[in-house]
Amino acid sequence: MVNVTGIIILLVVIVISMTLHEAMHAFVGYALGDDTARQQGRLSFNPLKHIDPFMTILLPFVMVMLGAPPFGAAKPVPFNPRRLRHGEWGMLMVALAGPLMNLLLAFICFGIGVVSGIITHAGIQNSLIGSFVGSMVFVNLGFFVFNMLPIPPLDGSRLLYVLAPDIVRRRMEWLEQYGTLLVFGLVVVMSPLISRMMRLMINAIIGGFSWIFGV
Repeated sequence: MVNVTGIIILLVVIVISMTLHEAMHAFVGYALGDDTARQQGRLSFNPLKHIDPFMTILLPFVMVMLGAPPFGAAKPVPFNPRRLRHGEWGMLMVALAGPLMNLLLAFICFGIGVVSGIITHAGIQNSLIGSFVGSMVFVNLGFFVFNMLPIPPLDGSRLLYVLAPDIVRRRMEWLEQYGTLLVFGLVVVMSPLISRMMRLMINAIIGGFSWIFGV
């Protein structure tokens, strides 16, 4: 039997999480001197400005239904690297703003869950609000871990752009041309490996949250 309520909660959480993820890219880019996102209407918390029907909704939804960690992406926020202050480091700050927002959302929701008694040593309360809080924690951690993978065009690849030699950067720029197609291919081919790795990292982060909040 299909859990309609659970599906609705999951979709709402995905849209909220990815909207804030992309909005933070836009706001940090704007703060660093680039108004490209503002000119294209992406300096906004309106989900319709950011979501991609496949990467934002369908992909993470399907992965959750298959029992895999949720991961996905939204429409990339446009930016002009020549307008950003601090060069490659500025680009890195823009890139990290999105996944770090997801990590922060997961941390805040976990803390709210603990303080309110929704999350205890026994687990997450089996209720409507418990489902929402749990989804906010796990979906955002899934987005954080997935987007931090050092694969172009994911956000984590920007760290390699800063640290890698020029020959590696040129290869990454070539890979980045294929964008979503490359990510989708990797997900299809390496889904079991990616899922196992993500579970390990998510569980480690949850362990850290539990230690911080004493549960």
